[in-house]
Amino acid sequence: MGTIDLPKSPNVFHPEKPSAVGSRNSLAQEYRDQQAEVNLLLEEETNKVIHHLMAKLPKDVLERLDVMGGLKEKLYNYFNQNYQNMFNRYMVTTEDEMVKKVRNFIDKEETKVLTRYTPKEIADLLDAVGGADKFNTGEIEKSIVNMYGHLQGHVQRGVNELETNTNSILRQKTDTGAFVRGENAYSIVKCAFKDNRIKPKTVTDVKLSVNILDAELISPIFHYQVTVEFLIKDIISKHIVDTIDKAIENLKDQRIDQGLEELSDGEIMINKINRVENYTDDNTEEAKSKRYSMITKAIMERVNDLRAEIDPATFDAMNIRENIKKIVDLENIRNRGFNTAINSITAILDTSKMGYQYIENLKNGREVIIREYEDTDEANLPDERYAIKLRYFDNAQLIEDRKAYDVQMKSFETEVQHLWDILEVIYQDSKRMFRINDFDDLARKNKNRIKKLIKDKTGEPLYEDIAKVWDEISFVKAAETEVEKSNRTYIYEKDRVRSRIIRMRDKMKRMYDYLYPIERRVMEDRLSSLEREYYKFDYMINPYHIQPGLLLDVDITSIKRKKATLDSFSNVLNEFLHGVSKGFQDAAFATFSRRRSTVREDINQSFSSVADYEQSEATAVAAAAVAAAPPKRAIAAPKPRKGVVDAKGGKKKPVRGGSAGIAEV
Repeated sequence: MGTIDLPKSPNVFHPEKPSAVGSRNSLAQEYRDQQAEVNLLLEEETNKVIHHLMAKLPKDVLERLDVMGGLKEKLYNYFNQNYQNMFNRYMVTTEDEMVKKVRNFIDKEETKVLTRYTPKEIADLLDAVGGADKFNTGEIEKSIVNMYGHLQGHVQRGVNELETNTNSILRQKTDTGAFVRGENAYSIVKCAFKDNRIKPKTVTDVKLSVNILDAELISPIFHYQVTVEFLIKDIISKHIVDTIDKAIENLKDQRIDQGLEELSDGEIMINKINRVENYTDDNTEEAKSKRYSMITKAIMERVNDLRAEIDPATFDAMNIRENIKKIVDLENIRNRGFNTAINSITAILDTSKMGYQYIENLKNGREVIIREYEDTDEANLPDERYAIKLRYFDNAQLIEDRKAYDVQMKSFETEVQHLWDILEVIYQDSKRMFRINDFDDLARKNKNRIKKLIKDKTGEPLYEDIAKVWDEISFVKAAETEVEKSNRTYIYEKDRVRSRIIRMRDKMKRMYDYLYPIERRVMEDRLSSLEREYYKFDYMINPYHIQPGLLLDVDITSIKRKKATLDSFSNVLNEFLHGVSKGFQDAAFATFSRRRSTVREDINQSFSSVADYEQSEATAVAAAAVAAAPPKRAIAAPKPRKGVVDAKGGKKKPVRGGSAGIAEV
């Protein structure tokens, strides 16, 4: 009899039969009234939300809001739908997968029973060659763990969606907080909501930029062109820092065991800095220097300026250089971090059902472009779409981008100023002679009378003789310090350009009214072109606000009343940040690994003899008596500890609990 002849347990598919495939009911529930339990749970959650609203909202708002009517029904149905979907999916999938695993396991064990009908020697021989598979449940345990892990991920995603949608319902608006939750809010560089240019009333455009710094990346990212020497030095540097951290941890444990005070943050940092010289130095010429204690100077010279590719004309598989490069390449240090980020974002988009028709992976440039639709013409695209640009920047790239940003900003100022001058000349030429057209004409007409009647009597200078420092376009700019020179925000310059554009448009309307001569049409076309390009430039990210690391730049277009892409991308962004970023870490919270209050001698309790107990009681009574008695003589001051100096020049004072200075290393 072969394995194929063994009967299989039936696969029953029914929506109501207990534990059937696709069923809503389970034998594990022991025929409990699930509907009554769910109704009780939903009723309680709905009442909590209603009670919260009634407690928070003002009375006049409650009178206009049907709290106990339509709102309660909407909340109840909303909770009911999401809860039922998640709970049923979880229960049915769990039972179905468990039945499959257990059934296959039983079938395998039944197959082993056939050995009883074979001679004993053959059965023993088969058992001997069976190896680790004999009575091994490891694979089943791994499958169950993976199954529950995936289910937990789906449930967590459902809970995140429920939380996001609930917050959106309560806020009744869409803002930046809908994208990134509190622990990742610091990573946002720019988030802007604006009305769509084609459909401003119904569609909104969102610009979201997130910067993940090098220190926050779980897997470090390197450029493809980085040298092998740099990779080796980076590995050695990390090893040195890890070694110093371990030594500091041992020092902290020793001080705690000795009953001394814990090191402060500054003392820990100074100890780390002082230990650097134990592992390396700046002597690059001497072969026996400490910097070459881990990897020799000869090897470092071999890999000097060796990059990701070797010229085929000089390639020799037997050379030291090629073999060192092969060892480094096998670790995949160069590509590991960026490939991990790409796999993370694409996998999250797939599982979130946010497909994409266009992806371009510029591997050597460390940039990937993902768009939901291949077309880039806004007129042909739907109102729900997104586009992602994921790019890694180093400091050299940011410096060049900042230079280009400076030039572009200066070019906009020049072009807008040129149009401003042309409009001013045409305006002056259009004035009618011997007629007051504006305030300047009125001031010029009354200049002499002001001088004769007012200024000559008071001795004050005329308005025209006073230096004019305010151009009436923007307020006077403060002098720049080194901070502004190194980190140009261009807020002042952008406000000036924006004000000039608005003023020029208003000025043309006043000049020409309902007339449209050729001059007006030319200037309006030029102004519209400059305005469109300027707002596109202002919508971009200022490279002065970016630090070296990974930049996620997202452009989302979504219908205001639907917000499908906005809600879905919120979970995508949070899962991506959780997968590639360690997040912001405050060293102050991770300083103390062991507290003195938690190190006690009585934690490890043990039984002692009666004699030991009586002796300890007698010692305690004697100590209490000595403490209560008046002192007969002054207690001599203890000797000062090493490392403590009185800054006033007097006697050295004792330190309770240990040295307050920096521990010797």
